[in-house]
Amino acid sequence: MDKLKMQTPNIADGKFAALAALFPNAITETIDENGEVVRAIDADVLAQEINNRVVSGKEERYQFTWPDKKKSVLLANAPIAATLRPCREESVDFVNTENLYIEGDNLDVLKLLRETYLNRVKMIYIDPPYNTGKDFIYEDDFAEETGEFLRRDMQYDEQGNRLTPNLDSNGRFHTDWLNMIYPRLRIARDLLTDDGVIFISIDDNEVENLKKVCNEVFGSVNFVGQIVVKSNPRGSQSESQLAGLHEYIIVFSKNIQQSAIIGHQLSEEMESEYKYSENGRAYRLLGLRQRGGFWRRSERPNLYFPIFANPTNGNVSLIQNSEYTESVLPIQPSTGDDGSWRWSKEKIKTSIDELIAKPVRRNGEDVWDIFQKDFLDRGAERRTKAKSLWEEKEINYQNGTIEVKELLVSGAFDYAKPVYLVKRCIEMLDTSDNPIILDFFSGSSTTAHAVMQLNAEDGGKRKFIMVQLPVICTNDSEAYKAGFKNICDIGKERIRRAGKKIKEDNKDKEGIENLDTGFRVLILDSSNMKDVYYTPVGYAQMSFDLEGFMDNIKPDRSDEDLLFQVMLDLGIPLSAKIKQDGNTFNVDDNYLIACFGKVDTTLITEIAKKKPYYAVFRDSSFLNDSAMVNFEQVFSTYSPSTIRRVL
Repeated sequence: MDKLKMQTPNIADGKFAALAALFPNAITETIDENGEVVRAIDADVLAQEINNRVVSGKEERYQFTWPDKKKSVLLANAPIAATLRPCREESVDFVNTENLYIEGDNLDVLKLLRETYLNRVKMIYIDPPYNTGKDFIYEDDFAEETGEFLRRDMQYDEQGNRLTPNLDSNGRFHTDWLNMIYPRLRIARDLLTDDGVIFISIDDNEVENLKKVCNEVFGSVNFVGQIVVKSNPRGSQSESQLAGLHEYIIVFSKNIQQSAIIGHQLSEEMESEYKYSENGRAYRLLGLRQRGGFWRRSERPNLYFPIFANPTNGNVSLIQNSEYTESVLPIQPSTGDDGSWRWSKEKIKTSIDELIAKPVRRNGEDVWDIFQKDFLDRGAERRTKAKSLWEEKEINYQNGTIEVKELLVSGAFDYAKPVYLVKRCIEMLDTSDNPIILDFFSGSSTTAHAVMQLNAEDGGKRKFIMVQLPVICTNDSEAYKAGFKNICDIGKERIRRAGKKIKEDNKDKEGIENLDTGFRVLILDSSNMKDVYYTPVGYAQMSFDLEGFMDNIKPDRSDEDLLFQVMLDLGIPLSAKIKQDGNTFNVDDNYLIACFGKVDTTLITEIAKKKPYYAVFRDSSFLNDSAMVNFEQVFSTYSPSTIRRVL
């Protein structure tokens, strides 16, 4: 039971907490005049966070830094003029699906998603490039001097495209990787719900750097753990000195106090431990003695006290009398030293019916010990803590390659993660609210496959967002020979075939026809708007015929292209239900009505009577001055609360 504080709150604490939530990387410690460690804000880091240029200040010192780190911060915060264009012909069940597949550089895509999906993503799983020297090709643009360095080093062409892999002979080997991963993780944190969790697969090449980056981005206090995954039971022979048997998954919560992690369901082997029964309830016995660290009486003196047992029925009491005659103390069997109990006297008083005394054999003689009845049906669903070592045979990474081969073609995508691995990550979380699961290094779309498979198994309605750079398949690759032009083609086709197979494999399962195996394809592109839209003053000063600039929309863009950019701008989920009637779109049952064709007062009145939350029109769509003049008056009459926007 919490105590009343009985004093006014410390305003400084509240402000510090707010700053820490917004800028966890600016939180540090210093020594005060009394020599005590106190909390502090790194002013240089905070100044960089709120500026649109590189801020000069003290030399970057030990926290965790690397060349171009400030520019990496700037890159994460810099705005972009881009959009996501829908591609119906590549999509599956475009109208009804709640899943998304997005093609494009994930940094720009994450920036576009930031406002719409702020605090909306429950889980992120990513399998980024491991920086092995041959798998890392990204085109992020940093300082001019950096670009000049790379061009002189024959690594980039004049357009900024990387000509070579990130070889470890490159003097910027780790710097390039850090500059790539840092801004993406910063934006990813913004997308997570308060109870959200991120899982990142990595190997020995960058695991130390990754954890340091995550400590800064998410806060070291939100570190959940580092899972060791036995990925290759025979060991990778490509290692020069050791045959690598494992990789890692780094796990961070956005807020460890609210984390959605609830552990895994019990395995059949674990359930077999519940071999006792009381009133039809299965239970197992757990020793009440403290085990592991801090078990000694000297460390927990308040947890060292006798418990008295009734030798007739095994009942226990904290009071000795003629019925409870056996005195039991917590002893460490291997040493004979005084130990401690796991429960306090107060806990025992309130839950004494859950304890039982039993004789055990110790050092050649029978003695009494105290056990807890741990009931299987405790809580809505019994769970066990996820382990830090995953070594099930299904984890073998070769299974991931086999899964892609069976669905597509041999050699289509090497080193894909197995579906089982991603499912185990998802199953660690409470996803009963059918959340969004994001993978912005989606590769062959293992994460999408895992989401659909798990939904088929438990009836869930989790949604996925896949993001992938369309890396070209080389002409001599098996993927190219099979008709795949780039990695995105592989990922999309895998989702199509996996979804179809899952439904076929579960055709007798009730409700399987409602399983969402579709996805909307969206493609990253430049803004739909001409430059005049963003800098009208500059264009107005030019002395030439402005007739061609009356319409500020690019001529190759469709009305649906405009709609999705509007949805991004207004923070409307890109999976929202859309109904189209000519040039008019109705999104999520009148939440947004957008009309990009010609409009007159009659159509404006018709839209206003539907009382949408948002109404959006093109500036050039009004048939005449009368329609434009009447626009505000009509909405003021029929739907004054509607937020009106004009492109």
